[in-house]
Amino acid sequence: MFSATCVTVRDPFHPLRHREVAELTAPAPIRSLAPATDKPFIILRNGEAVLRADWDQPINNADLLAVVLLPQGGDGGSDVMRVILMIVVAVVSIYTGMPVASGGLGWGAAAQAAVGIVGAALVNAMLPPPSAAGSNMGGGQAASPTYNIAAQGNQARLESPIPIQYGRMISFPDFAAAPYVAYAGNEQYLYQLFCLGIGEYEIEQIRIEDTPIGNFEEVECQIVPPGGVLTLFPAAVATAVEVSGQEALTGVPIGPFTANAAGSLAGRLAVDVVCPRGLYFATDEGTLLAKSITFQVEARAINDLGAPTTGWLLLGSRQVSAATGTPQRFSYEFTVAPGRYEVRLTRLDAKDSSTRAGHELSWAGLRAFIDGNHDFGDVTLVAIKMRATNNLSQQASRKINIISTRKLYTWTGAAWAGPVATRSIAWAFADACRHVGLPENRLDLDGLLALDAVWTARGDTFNARFDSLSTFWEVTEQIARAGRAKRYMQGGIVCLVRDQAATLPVALYSMRNIKRGSFNLEFLTPTADTADAVRITYFDSSLWKPLPLTAKLPDSTASRPAKIELLGVTEREQAYREGIYMAAANRYRRTLIRFETEMEGFIPTYGDLVAINHDLPQWGQHGEVEVWDAATRTLTLSEPLTWAEEGTHYLGLRRRDGSLAGPYVVTPGATAHKVMLAEPPDFTPYAGQDEERTHTTFGWGETWRQLARVISIRPTDTCRVALVCVNEDPSVHTAEDGITAPPVNASQLPATPSAPAVLGLSARSMPGAPERMLLTWQPAPGAEYYIVEQSADESAWTRSGETRAANFTAMALYGSQTIVRVAAVGQLRGSWATINYALEADYMWSSDANTPMWTDDSNLMWRY
Repeated sequence: MFSATCVTVRDPFHPLRHREVAELTAPAPIRSLAPATDKPFIILRNGEAVLRADWDQPINNADLLAVVLLPQGGDGGSDVMRVILMIVVAVVSIYTGMPVASGGLGWGAAAQAAVGIVGAALVNAMLPPPSAAGSNMGGGQAASPTYNIAAQGNQARLESPIPIQYGRMISFPDFAAAPYVAYAGNEQYLYQLFCLGIGEYEIEQIRIEDTPIGNFEEVECQIVPPGGVLTLFPAAVATAVEVSGQEALTGVPIGPFTANAAGSLAGRLAVDVVCPRGLYFATDEGTLLAKSITFQVEARAINDLGAPTTGWLLLGSRQVSAATGTPQRFSYEFTVAPGRYEVRLTRLDAKDSSTRAGHELSWAGLRAFIDGNHDFGDVTLVAIKMRATNNLSQQASRKINIISTRKLYTWTGAAWAGPVATRSIAWAFADACRHVGLPENRLDLDGLLALDAVWTARGDTFNARFDSLSTFWEVTEQIARAGRAKRYMQGGIVCLVRDQAATLPVALYSMRNIKRGSFNLEFLTPTADTADAVRITYFDSSLWKPLPLTAKLPDSTASRPAKIELLGVTEREQAYREGIYMAAANRYRRTLIRFETEMEGFIPTYGDLVAINHDLPQWGQHGEVEVWDAATRTLTLSEPLTWAEEGTHYLGLRRRDGSLAGPYVVTPGATAHKVMLAEPPDFTPYAGQDEERTHTTFGWGETWRQLARVISIRPTDTCRVALVCVNEDPSVHTAEDGITAPPVNASQLPATPSAPAVLGLSARSMPGAPERMLLTWQPAPGAEYYIVEQSADESAWTRSGETRAANFTAMALYGSQTIVRVAAVGQLRGSWATINYALEADYMWSSDANTPMWTDDSNLMWRY
């Protein structure tokens, strides 16, 4: 089946704006993609520009094409064009999940992993930290009613997305319909219908402010699951805001007022009337006698433009009577033929204006009950009916909040089960993918099932509400991030990889399969802006508000913490684990490793552990197997080996599938090319000529290879692959348990001591000037400068000077009693090296300590 993709970018500097993606289902010439415009543009195929002369070439199956309209004017030449192409190619690669070259392998997202980490305050090349800027614990243009404390409350958020919740959360649900009031038995009732969110929920508690709703006798509630029927009160009721307590005067109609909006049909109408001073007549004795008021309600049909289509229809006349000074409130309903209506009210009796009478009538409300099939779709509704009392204020009625857990389908390994209430990261991720229509065969379900077991054992959960606009890619990234994972697309499959400890490298790359000249190291050295701790903000599930938490390594002062907002984490323990993980990654993973290789570059995937051997940093010693003697477990290698004076030595072997076998403990053989294994390998090393011979890597301690995590895989042509890796260190994964160690050093280069030592100190007298001494010593690795001091008794020392050279000339201050000491200074001052000048100066001293040796009497030294 033919399939190709064309992305049209109209603004190369903002390539996501007005971007158009078209699927091509039939072959056609590239020329057919040219837009009808007089503006300059270019066409890219699989990341490479296509010249106009080649536009007659056919579009091939699986091609990724981009049509980019270019800006006009300005200057900058080819540099500007290069920037434009980089921006567009990167965006096309990310948002289609396809590569920019060598189509058909979905490495696009992974190739972006190393972008933007150089110079960052908090570094994590494998799992970049979430940005706190503008996220508001969920992001979006409008203030979140969940995460923004000032915005918490029930709202009618028109044109806003229906919230999607995962896990256990508090919510101030939006109105699913306009609230309205009605009267019964002189009591006022408030009717509110809320949308809890998409899907089904296990409701733990419904509260008004902080008080459970069960503490209010005057409140009734109904939970309506997806597909359920609302029975507590009508769902769609329109209230005419124009009716707001106008007094009814005798014979004078109030209105007309429109009852329902254009395009809607009302089958019932309701009016509310109020006697604000009660109904009574007070006698001289203070007795209240009954009074009555009569009124009528009329309606007529109107069209969507508001023009009448019928005459006035009398809905009915009503009489209210009472003998009380308490305000009286009444509601009356009238059935009408479905339609749009306007309504008026007229008082029929004469008002008693006496000061002894309470005889006023006000029109307090007009409602229309809308006909139709009120199916709200796959959402859970919460209907609440409140009777107005002293316990319920107007403000409190808008503070309905619900603590609930979302129900999701879970994968058992063979089928979907549920829905069940869950806080699982894996099934939240799967639901987000299914919500946008991604079929299950595009999900790595086996990988999700394995990760779910890991997260469950750790107690890692995802609990969040997406109640503002977000993209699918943003949502899935945030879900994965709560589980220390990253999502990526490979071969059309959406996958997750968790940054966790791994012990078996999936591939070995050495000088024998790394392209010459492609190896590059980038050390992310700390700067004044580098963070030394992480200040996490998480949404705490006990207080239901954002709380800060500082996570730092044991020896950190936390003077420059990086601020991170972590959506979906609601438990302090999980927030701390993620914060200390970020702090450890920031300290221990600071070397980016780039190189090119051939097809074995496709062996690892994003996040896989690999072993690297290279001469430049002296990560191990490489070679090939020339002879394998199974009887003596002896390997003859193509290169001679250099052994350390002490320590255990190891040898790693590359299997035929590219993975690393070992390490095997080894001892020296008969020659420098031979090595003996303490135990036989789990495969037979190959030493023939029909295929690549088995590669080896050798060293002592940790120096036999460098472990690294793959963060980018990018084909450069049909046979070569460019890899970007970051160094691995076990402390990244053990820091949350309080276990850290100095960074692993996999190099066989001599370590630079922090306190360098001076070796080989010697002293000689200057020819013809024995009072002057020449001091020399071996250069000390790590030394920035040297300190020279003299003494006569080794109790009091005199500073002679400092030097950066490994030699020094000075006067012998104490003659034949002169003792000299020298120390090297690096990060710390090293130990002193001491020498007696009289014994070492190669000069015959006078035995008389009171007679200088440099007298004019040349025979003085022979006197004895």
